[in-house]
Amino acid sequence: MFRYVIRRLLISAVILLVISFITFVIFFALPSNPALLACGKTCSVQRLAEIKHSLGLDQSFWTQYSEFLKGLFAGRKFGDQSVLITCAAPCLGISFKTDEPVLTTLFNRFPADLSLALGSAVIFLIVGVGLGVIAAVRKGKLIDKVAVSGALFGVSLQSYFVGLLLMWAFVDKWQILAAPGYTPITQDPNAWFQGLILPWVTLVILYLAMYTRLSRSSMLETMGEDFVRTARAKGLSRRKVIFKHALRAGITPIVTIFGMDLGSLIGGSAVITESVFGINGIGKLAVDSVTDSDLPVIMGTTLFAATVIVLANVVVDIVYGVIDPRVRLA
Repeated sequence: MFRYVIRRLLISAVILLVISFITFVIFFALPSNPALLACGKTCSVQRLAEIKHSLGLDQSFWTQYSEFLKGLFAGRKFGDQSVLITCAAPCLGISFKTDEPVLTTLFNRFPADLSLALGSAVIFLIVGVGLGVIAAVRKGKLIDKVAVSGALFGVSLQSYFVGLLLMWAFVDKWQILAAPGYTPITQDPNAWFQGLILPWVTLVILYLAMYTRLSRSSMLETMGEDFVRTARAKGLSRRKVIFKHALRAGITPIVTIFGMDLGSLIGGSAVITESVFGINGIGKLAVDSVTDSDLPVIMGTTLFAATVIVLANVVVDIVYGVIDPRVRLA
């Protein structure tokens, strides 16, 4: 198992190195003049040359990329003796807009994304798998038809529509909940919970449909396998057949999808939900950085999301190895 984990981590490191190179090319090599974006609308020739030198943009591409990689492990310094900005490792650059290290900005936004992602993921995983198992066991019954119909209805909705509808109903009309938003849990746990209820529900409605349908189809396929029939023939109880044999074998594709979805949510893919509810997460940061043409922040959010997704897939591979030991031999 140890060698299996090490092999997956090494593969992930190579993937992240390739992603960093491609991202660096897209955001710093392809633009005709990144220094002009950092300089702003009113920029003199002298100031433009100073920014090029301070950011290292007057060096060759390979020198720039090697300095970028060096900054990830040892940190970097930007500017000259008059204005010197130190960026500690792992350095993803300095924001053109705020002159703040990109990693600091990401860390400030990360708790909001983590709270939003983990809270909603726990709910839609447990409820979705539960409904899918019940629908598979009760195939053709009323509860199966209701679960499938509800899944089709939920998957057709959009987060901006669901979010605005929930706010209108629970905040404006009935005034059951306070206005949603993010409050650090260390500052006020009650405000943290109440502010995230509607964002959680919005994401749950969108993801619940997929997990219900996937769990149902996976369970139906597994329950028709020979080993399940053998377990029934041995006289095992229905509960043991379903939860000990069928569910363990049928949960494999669910683990795959859940790992990717959770990684995407933590990486900022819930940008529409964040915008609707005014949550300043990494997804909203990425959109704002595109609007401001802040290349280091755009690159930082891209690399952060890629890292989270790759690491989530490593965890999925490890869980695979626990669920099905045959995977470790692949």
